[in-house]
Amino acid sequence: MPTTFLDKIKSTIKKYNMLQKGDKVLVGLSGGPDSVTLLHVLYNLKNEYSLTILIAHLDHRFRGEESRADRKFCEELAKKYSLEIVWEEIDVPRISKEKGISPEEAARFERYGFFKRIAKERGVDKIAVGHTRDDQAETVLMRIIRGAGMKGMGGISPVKDIQGFKIIRPLIEISRKEVEAFISETGLNFRKDSSNEKAIFTRNRIRLELIPLIEKDFNSNIKEVLANMAENLQAENEFLIKYANRKFKSMSKIKQGEIHIDIKKFKKQPSAIRKRILRAALEEFKGDLRKLTYQHWKEMEELINNRPVNSIVNLPAGISVAKDRTNIVLKLIKS
Repeated sequence: MPTTFLDKIKSTIKKYNMLQKGDKVLVGLSGGPDSVTLLHVLYNLKNEYSLTILIAHLDHRFRGEESRADRKFCEELAKKYSLEIVWEEIDVPRISKEKGISPEEAARFERYGFFKRIAKERGVDKIAVGHTRDDQAETVLMRIIRGAGMKGMGGISPVKDIQGFKIIRPLIEISRKEVEAFISETGLNFRKDSSNEKAIFTRNRIRLELIPLIEKDFNSNIKEVLANMAENLQAENEFLIKYANRKFKSMSKIKQGEIHIDIKKFKKQPSAIRKRILRAALEEFKGDLRKLTYQHWKEMEELINNRPVNSIVNLPAGISVAKDRTNIVLKLIKS
């Protein structure tokens, strides 16, 4: 019997253990085809999983009246499903300018901050977002261009723990073409984001220019190849992280808010594990690891292997890494 669209998504949900009976799920709804499909699917699974569904919509204030129309559309959709919707407006262009970061990064940061805040206020278990297999391929290619390691090239995680919440992506094994076909068959209405057709953002240029070029001249199946690569790398990276975390616990001690890692035991580990041990230590301080560059990792490596005792490397998020005679010492820098 052929697999239906809903069956395929249910298989993904089961594969990654995304939902349990009685879950409270916040659905991020932009009004676009992916998020509308996600809401429709979860609504159809509502009774099977005894779900409580809350809709969240963020107006990033990128597109003026068009953005306000998106919000009204989402409110009407919530009424159609008899679901509650929470929405906010955040001036992302202003935040992007003030922080000196790209509009894409600012939008992502504010969007997930909004989702987590609402989830905490409402006692929500899961935050569902509408990333597809195409989004996965675009993300992997974007990270390759930027020089990511294994973790980055693993792309978007189907399930991710963020500060006590689980982000789930039930459409991550569904292609954009499958979403479009499903919407056409079911007659679902959705909003079109005009900015998606403008090659001014990195992701848009990858989707509109680079991927079509690769499909035409190099590999017509590149999106599937990239998505499969991401899935394989995720599995391998998860294993290495678990192994490194065990090693970290066996060779480290916390003393008065400092982390001490036995330097002899540390140096006996393979290079790939050493880096993950340091990552585990840094995550103990909840530092923003996104700000760590390749150069930072090289400086830590140089410190541990070659620099004299009592040398220090200062990292973003106010963390210092020092070396004494027997330990690597990580601590927060007092402001």
